Amino acid sequence: MTIKRQTCNIFVCLMVVVIDITAGILGIEAEVAQSKVSLLKVWIFECRYPSYEAFKLGLAATALLVLAHAISNLLGGCGFCIRSKEELHKSSSNKQLAFASLIIQWIVLAISFSILIMGVLGNSRSRKTCGISREHYFSVGGILCFIHALFSLSYYIAATAAAVAPPQEVEKNIKLTQQVGHA
Repeated sequence: MTIKRQTCNIFVCLMVVVIDITAGILGIEAEVAQSKVSLLKVWIFECRYPSYEAFKLGLAATALLVLAHAISNLLGGCGFCIRSKEELHKSSSNKQLAFASLIIQWIVLAISFSILIMGVLGNSRSRKTCGISREHYFSVGGILCFIHALFSLSYYIAATAAAVAPPQEVEKNIKLTQQVGHA
């Protein structure tokens, strides 16, 4: 791998991590902004005025989360896409790690995106709302952005390493899989 390619990979990794961490911080800041509005709470029910500041911060966190995910997936590539269990077992350890990281990354994205959107929607109205307590949506979504950064980093590094893996490693894994299958 050339020095130029390595520098590009390091830059992309840092960019994805910084974007995800920024999204996480914005999510937590949205939680802080939301906690500053008037609240009447009785048991699990609450009446709260929406916070425009929390709305803006939560929306920005959601947008940055999606941006980091898109960058990681588009630049990580899918040249290694695995189509069957057999292909998964025959693939290199880097491809297997990339595949596992990709699956977990998508799951974390779905959960964090949903939670952040629920927080944003709870603060989008211009009038007071009452209902079941909606505490901590933004902070949980923000923490999940940090977890997303870890799996995005893992996916990107493993996917780029798998793309430049020598064919001998793949052949070695195929032979090992065949030996284990016959034992």
